[in-house]
Amino acid sequence: MNTAAARPFRIIETGLRTGRANIAFDQALIDARRAGEVPDTVRFIRFKPCALIGIHQILSDEVKVDYCRANNIEIVRRITGGGGLYFDEGQIGWELVCQRSALGPYSLAEVSRRICEALALGLNKLGVPARFRPRNDIEVDGRKISGTGGIFDGDLLLYQGTLLVDFDPAKMVACLNIPAAKLAKRNLEKAESRIITMREVLGARVPDFPVIYQAMSDGFAEGLGIAPQWGEVSPGEEARAEQIYRDEIGTDAYVEMLDTPPADDNMVSASFTGAGGTVRADIRLEGEQRNRIREVLITGDFFVTPPRLIFDLESALRGVEVAEAGATVERFFARRPADFLSLGAGDFRQAIEMALSQRGIAAAAG
Repeated sequence: MNTAAARPFRIIETGLRTGRANIAFDQALIDARRAGEVPDTVRFIRFKPCALIGIHQILSDEVKVDYCRANNIEIVRRITGGGGLYFDEGQIGWELVCQRSALGPYSLAEVSRRICEALALGLNKLGVPARFRPRNDIEVDGRKISGTGGIFDGDLLLYQGTLLVDFDPAKMVACLNIPAAKLAKRNLEKAESRIITMREVLGARVPDFPVIYQAMSDGFAEGLGIAPQWGEVSPGEEARAEQIYRDEIGTDAYVEMLDTPPADDNMVSASFTGAGGTVRADIRLEGEQRNRIREVLITGDFFVTPPRLIFDLESALRGVEVAEAGATVERFFARRPADFLSLGAGDFRQAIEMALSQRGIAAAAG
């Protein structure tokens, strides 16, 4: 690598924080970078025990809420997509927040590949034979050691991941609802058989966190052509994070903002699981023949850019005739180009049309 031409990246480690505080800092870092207050950044993250869900997920479907509350496990909603996660002190979180152009003129899927391959380089420096597995995992011997995902937010990239250093999968299973379909897709009976930790690979040779951070940084430098340099968190970032925590991310209202709509005769629902994840559509109908869409809720474990695109799609479908729903989805994505990491525009049309097909079944049953 030509270090003279490499783009500088600040490296920060923000210490052990609660999940909601960490997610609030995610948004603060994005806002500070957009304002030009901080440079392109690699951040290493530590979490107190928590269950995290993606921004488009239904809380009660993903998390065993009563168990988490009874055991003081914080419940957190991310600002990005993806599926449910369990975090504790035995894992490392990591993220890049940078100008979209910093890593080249690539799609989100291509950026994902480059970052994952770079992180795998860093892990190999520690004796962990990690490899990128499309679309956004890093594996050792076919088992996941790091899951990743990200978004383009305007002209910025936020890309995040986990690294399983020392992890008790029983805690994950206790906190999260692991869909049977997700396990069946990989021919696995238990969720824990899909993952592997650095402790399992290296045994007593697992290095301290600072050594792991440095190896990861070296991997990013080599694989992405950047020049990481250790820096400090700015007072402005901390102030922004505290405000975001108080106003939104730290509130129960934000965490609980999506829940399963109450079922009635006017509600139809369906889930579509593709190679890259699951989309669920809950649609309330209106009209004497139930031939018009009153409202739509689209949820799932997908990554899409910009993040609020799905909320805009829900708005675009309100008042649309059932027969026009599929075409409306097509026109929406034709006008509003999106960048998908796991699924595509056709998967959203599929989920919506599958839900609307239940309308005829329900009518026949009635």
